[in-house]
Amino acid sequence: MPEQTTSSIVIAADPATILDVVADFSAYPLWAKGVRSADVVAEFDDGRAERVRFHLDMPPIRDDYTLQYRWSPEGVAWWLVEGRVLTHMDGAYLLRELGDGTTEVTYRLALDVAIPLIGLIKRRGEKIIIDSALKGLKGRVEGQ
Repeated sequence: MPEQTTSSIVIAADPATILDVVADFSAYPLWAKGVRSADVVAEFDDGRAERVRFHLDMPPIRDDYTLQYRWSPEGVAWWLVEGRVLTHMDGAYLLRELGDGTTEVTYRLALDVAIPLIGLIKRRGEKIIIDSALKGLKGRVEGQ
């Protein structure tokens, strides 16, 4: 199993508002760096996405892949179902309400790719993905 990279940020919103932004996959190209499209291909009975097909263009990784999702009030987790370049991906947004109208959002990510990358470069890439995703999510949520 690949090593996991984790980072956190505080967002001025409650967990439900943050999860609503995370669940709005059609808007990902507006705030998630490298995501060109995100299309829900299966939904749970409550309307939340169960599977989502992504087109990612974030050099050196360009891929079309599908993620499976599991939702809870504490966050959302996902894992790779299908990919060409990505061979493993699991991650989560974990939410912890801080009680002052803010929420700490922790993003954890573990991924592996079919192209050979030195471990240090791969972890640096994971860190870039996580940091840009957290900043993008914060901007999207707080900008609403």
